[in-house]
Amino acid sequence: MQRFTNPLLRHVISRGCFDAASKKQCLQYLRALRALQLNGFNTVFLGETDIPESLITGEKIAEETSLRWPVWTLVHAGSSQGWVPWRYKLLLRDELPIHQQNGVFQELCDSLTMTYGKCVIVTRDKRQPTHVEAKDGKEQETETLPPVPPVIYMSGIKCCPKTARANGHELLIAPSSYSYLSPMDVAWSSLKWFIINNRKDFALKSVETTHSYRCILFNDLITKGIEKMTPNKWKVAINKVKKWENYYLDTFS
Repeated sequence: MQRFTNPLLRHVISRGCFDAASKKQCLQYLRALRALQLNGFNTVFLGETDIPESLITGEKIAEETSLRWPVWTLVHAGSSQGWVPWRYKLLLRDELPIHQQNGVFQELCDSLTMTYGKCVIVTRDKRQPTHVEAKDGKEQETETLPPVPPVIYMSGIKCCPKTARANGHELLIAPSSYSYLSPMDVAWSSLKWFIINNRKDFALKSVETTHSYRCILFNDLITKGIEKMTPNKWKVAINKVKKWENYYLDTFS
């Protein structure tokens, strides 16, 4: 079960987090986030997690074999009020057409506009961060918002800053070295522990004369696991994020 518990250890701080470039990126992100919050933007964290089929079934398989098993990517978002009122997406990895990838983010933006008004959507970019040169040699810290690429790639969907702005939102990339500035890992850990501890309750067995088989109520299992991350748990996770934000703002400024 080691491969499933590793995500629970992501809050261990690596020494490389505190180099000058990383500190600058973190401070720039936090200043932009606070400025948007002061301007009335609601903060929404958008994230994703992989759910291998072996996690659902509980079967122990070799790592080489697991690479050939289906992997599902769950995409959802949360705020201080809990999961956003948007139907999460459960996508089979690498099998979602490009035009639908764009539609998923548009659908989320529409839902956030109707529910919360203007939002700052915080997510991560799967690609390696690239350095964007400041114009006229000025420091990027003087910019109102940190540079954001034209498209932000997650595993399951693509996020476009222009799409966000067209709906009254802003899109920010959380610093890759500071994963604990997002509460999404806490939410995913809660879901996966629920799957591990309760998957047997969502399995149906059938024994016939010639063969037997097992059916797992996959969608029900995921839905119930998501519900276990309650609004109160979200508030606790968000408060921990705010403490880290305050710490870095005080330390890096």
